[in-house]
Amino acid sequence: MRVFAYDEHRLGLKPVYRRVWARRGERPKAVVAHRYRWFYLCTFVEPETGESLSLLVDGIDTEVMSWALREFRGWLGEEEGEVWVVLDRAGWHVSPRVEVPEGIRLVFLPPYSPELQPVERVWPLVNEAVANRYFADLEALMEAVERRWLALQRDRELLRRHTLFHWWPGAKGSA
Repeated sequence: MRVFAYDEHRLGLKPVYRRVWARRGERPKAVVAHRYRWFYLCTFVEPETGESLSLLVDGIDTEVMSWALREFRGWLGEEEGEVWVVLDRAGWHVSPRVEVPEGIRLVFLPPYSPELQPVERVWPLVNEAVANRYFADLEALMEAVERRWLALQRDRELLRRHTLFHWWPGAKGSA
């Protein structure tokens, strides 16, 4: 049986700031324009192997959650047995209106415990592509995030190191 972690990350035209090196006495400058348009990166990661799937969506609700689970099931393939997906208790995750495909079992983390969600540790890696940068529009930002995610997806060992917690099922045998 395979166990995946799932979470969403909101990215938008409101900038992500990071510390940068600068000469003593000089202030670094970052061009920004505060705009409130965003999208979500919905990500499934198997911490034991680093295998992952991400989907870009323009909003999140129970309908999008149901669609993401169907896409995930299709990505796994029909021959795959039961798969567990560990996720937090966001309203669109626990809603009875979420349609969970056959062969997927949702396992919820305790309330108010983002530190237990393995995918949370991946978001700073994604933010590296957009930190301290100006994007003219949402499409340019999405392209930068997509390029970054494809690079992360190829580096399974990096994803594994960031998501495989000591308590994760199977972690003792593969760590």
